[in-house]
Parts: sequence; structure tokens; C-alpha cells
Amino acid sequence: MGGVKGGSAMGKRRLGLRPEPRLEPIVLLMDGSCLLCRRITRFVAARDSRGVFRFASIQSPAGARLLERGGLPTRDPDTFVMIENGRYYTKSGAALRVFRRLGGPWPLLFAGIAIPAALRDWAYDYLASRRYRWFGRSESCLMPSEGLKDRLLKDGGPTDEN
Repeated sequence: MGGVKGGSAMGKRRLGLRPEPRLEPIVLLMDGSCLLCRRITRFVAARDSRGVFRFASIQSPAGARLLERGGLPTRDPDTFVMIENGRYYTKSGAALRVFRRLGGPWPLLFAGIAIPAALRDWAYDYLASRRYRWFGRSESCLMPSEGLKDRLLKDGGPTDEN
């Protein structure tokens, strides 16, 4: 008889091993007209060797639906949202958690989580309120590379098949 490759979850538990969790995509919601946010999207995609991140604009139908589902305001482009396993993280907490999931030395920046959230979010809000002035703004759509195109959420959200 054919078995499941790697054995059953029950057998792994008896041996003290945990079955590998199913890797669900981590969704990042950002301001679609912010040029800094677009650079961040490309930065994350380039360093996401496992391909776990998916991206959507806060202003898109998928972004608005996900914000609603998480009880967050749908008209606030000044925030950055990370959705991981159904949990919503915003502002500096989201940014630091993204670093933790990237390859290379970037996870070391997660140590910044030890800084009190009020101080981290003050710095985040300071940058967010000046991002258009410092980095620019565009009303045109992001033209994604082929590798990034498949990682953008369609209007239906993260459960759509690409």
C-alpha cells in the first residue's frame, strides 16, 4: 500500500516532531499611489525567496475588502498592513514583521520590536505624513515585473487563484 510521503501527522507527534504547517501567503496592503510604497513592494518581493508575500493596494477592491474584514478604516492610505494567519498588524509592527520573513540579514531588524510601540509608531507616522513630499506620488498604476505580477492580489482577494 502507498503511504503519505513523510509519514502521518500522528506518527510524527509520537516521535516528538511537529507536522509542517501549511504556508499561507502573507498579505501586505500599501498605498498604491505612494512611490515609497512601490519601492518597498519591489524590495520585499526581491528578498522573499520563499514567495510567501502577496501584495495589494489599500485603494483596490481586494485591499478595501481585507481592511473591512480586519475592522480597519478603508479610507486611510497612511497605514501599512500585514495580514499573517488571519492576524492584522499595522504601521511599525507590520514593517518589523516583514523583515523577520525576509532572507539574508534582514530578520535582525526584528529586534526593533523591543522599542515601545508608541515610539515606533510615532516615527512611522512622521515618515508616512511626509512620504509624498520626500519620495513622490503617482496616480498611474504600478507596472509590475513578470515575477511580481503573479503576487498581486486580484479583486477577489487572497483566495483567488492566480
